[in-house]
Amino acid sequence: MTDVPAHVHEFDWPDRVVIGTVGRPGARTFYLQVRTGAQIVSIALEKEQSALLALKVDEVLDQLRTVEGNPFSVPTSTPVELVDNDLLDAVQEQFRAGTIGIGWDPTTAQLIIEVHPLPADDVEPDEDEAADSEMLRVRMPVGTARAFTQRTREIVDAGRPLCTLCGHPVDPDGHTCIIPEF
Repeated sequence: MTDVPAHVHEFDWPDRVVIGTVGRPGARTFYLQVRTGAQIVSIALEKEQSALLALKVDEVLDQLRTVEGNPFSVPTSTPVELVDNDLLDAVQEQFRAGTIGIGWDPTTAQLIIEVHPLPADDVEPDEDEAADSEMLRVRMPVGTARAFTQRTREIVDAGRPLCTLCGHPVDPDGHTCIIPEF
């Protein structure tokens, strides 16, 4: 029997899908935030998960562009009307992301992102716990998906600058440079 989450946060045509952060560079928490009307869900992610999600979404979109006879108009860049540089809405963390999946629905021409929570540490889930789990499922059109990846790359890249000598992040209050010996 497959475990089906007890609660699925489902967004079929969201008003907004973005990655944003809370905190200062070096101590930021990344969030995948989805909104439709008054319904807002915020999922905590690692910086690396955010960057990889943007990369994989772009790969899926680029692959769709190469499909012969593709009836979907997949933009190569972000449509200007879909650029979203606003701050996150009020953040109330739903859960921390564990497994993230990406798919494509050709019937609606939407990219699908599914996010499952990170399992609890040192806990072997039993059937009751599995039934209580939750997940996020977001369906977004290709233009929105391109805007999502552009913003995500910008957010990820807006962190601490890297030291030109050692390549490690430079904190606002200083940096001890570790230059590799040859």
